[in-house]
Amino acid sequence: MSSAESPAISVEDLTVAYHHKPVLWDIDVDFPAGRLTAIVGPNGAGKSTLIKAILGIVRPAGGRVRVFGQPVSRMRKQVAYVPQRGSVDWDFPTDALGVVLMGRYGRLGWLRRPGAADHAAAEAALDEVGMLAYARRQISQLSGGQQQRVFLARALVQEAEVYLMDEPFAGVDATTERAIVTLLRRLQAQGRTVVVVHHDLSTLRQYFDHLVLLNVRVRAVGPMTTTFNRANFERTYGGAVGQLVGLEPATSA
Repeated sequence: MSSAESPAISVEDLTVAYHHKPVLWDIDVDFPAGRLTAIVGPNGAGKSTLIKAILGIVRPAGGRVRVFGQPVSRMRKQVAYVPQRGSVDWDFPTDALGVVLMGRYGRLGWLRRPGAADHAAAEAALDEVGMLAYARRQISQLSGGQQQRVFLARALVQEAEVYLMDEPFAGVDATTERAIVTLLRRLQAQGRTVVVVHHDLSTLRQYFDHLVLLNVRVRAVGPMTTTFNRANFERTYGGAVGQLVGLEPATSA
């Protein structure tokens, strides 16, 4: 379904406001198919809101979103979502396998129970993120990094074309970070599109190949090789970039 010549996600004239205050303003951005794209910006820039607006979780004041040229409502089975870990109720009474099986309901429908093939897929996904040994462990008993890996496994079993992840690296241990990076690269190798809200600027060029710099508006977008520069980060962060790692000095036009 994906094609390098056409965007996986197109956002046009998108505006989102909370209590009449714009959080996102007139967003026009394409997310290329088959790429690992990072969304980066300061706190309050609207990064998570953009992800939620793409998913339809947040209702925009204006604009539209297309996934492979279709409205999101028609493409929900092709879009997987990994929310911020802090937004999840980890006291919900289920085990890791149960969480992952929830990722199959989009294909099964809520009235059908997961079968043997679904259980096998869930166990394979847990194994891929190094969590099969914890399949029957209550999610409340898992560490933060383990919980994050379970949610990644849940996204995997959806077998989607597009993966949207909101701060998956936040607060995780080194083992989980390596697992996430391995997963991202595997998804890209399969031709999937991955969009990640990311906060660690020092790993941007190592983990991703496409970049969206956001601060209420899109400040810069493009391949990492051409977009990761001091001028673009100053435009996004208002000049507070002295501490950022590996930025080239801005050049005059």
